[in-house]
Amino acid sequence: MGICMSCASYSNPDESIIHDTYENAVIIDSRSDRTPSLIGSVYSQKGDKATNQDSSILQQGFAMNDGALCGVFDEHGMNGHVASILVRELLPSLLLDQKKSISSSTDGNDYVEEWSKACVGAYQVMDDELKSRRENLDFSCSGTTSVTVIKQGEDLVIANLGDSRAVLGTSSDNGEFMAVQLTTDLKPSVIEEAERIRSRRGRVFALQREAHIERVWLPNEDYPGLAMTRAFGDFELKDYGIIATPQISHHHLNIKDKFVVLASDGVWDMLSNDQVVSIMSSSRPETAAKAVVEAAVAGWKRFPHLKMDDISVSCMFFHEIPQNL
Repeated sequence: MGICMSCASYSNPDESIIHDTYENAVIIDSRSDRTPSLIGSVYSQKGDKATNQDSSILQQGFAMNDGALCGVFDEHGMNGHVASILVRELLPSLLLDQKKSISSSTDGNDYVEEWSKACVGAYQVMDDELKSRRENLDFSCSGTTSVTVIKQGEDLVIANLGDSRAVLGTSSDNGEFMAVQLTTDLKPSVIEEAERIRSRRGRVFALQREAHIERVWLPNEDYPGLAMTRAFGDFELKDYGIIATPQISHHHLNIKDKFVVLASDGVWDMLSNDQVVSIMSSSRPETAAKAVVEAAVAGWKRFPHLKMDDISVSCMFFHEIPQNL
């Protein structure tokens, strides 16, 4: 599922959009100089479900002309596809609103800390927004994960909610590409996450038929069996340890750092961090996301007995790519 130009407006008439046919993967250009170059790409591929329910975003010119926002949102549950699209559409503006509010009450000297607080606040507001729609949309056992990376100057602020992943592509002293995982897959198998769930009376265990996948269950029912410990939505489990508070981290870029790639677990189930970074390092910015998705799809096809997951990727590059690629 490729990307194509759209003449539609997003939320700002001065912004242009590139999106795929079903609007799962969106690029927004908010830069004032309207330079035509893309710093990255997005791509989304339907799995074996009836429709593609993931979504992803790359917004250039986010908060500042050379700023950017990458995001991947991986749904689950009956109305998860709605949650995924709503988060992709609303979260960027919520982040900007939170940052503006925080900056107005501080001296503005530590903008990384301000963005970190803005992520926590915006994620909570986003979760409250989904809850407020419960009369028309049931998110009690539906929701979406979220991983976002905000680039401001030479700083990355990473906010992670669930089991999608962000990986940095950097180079070693001898010039070889290396993968640095920027996020933790927040699953019930993570000890600290499981302890929080159990402290709130939620249960964590794996079913016998899938002993490798630990899930979160209600105190007295073998239901709903959520395979991550943080998410938007899933309000049935919010009293039992599932939270919408993102895990925040920060990375200051250096000359060796080349790109960052975000992907849903449909990629990481089939490809290692090193494999993804290798694919990215030999791709152009405008086709890198598609190349990663295609490699993951090829991996899934090697296991025809498995039901392929939806797959979404968003990536951004920090420097010029050699012209011989």
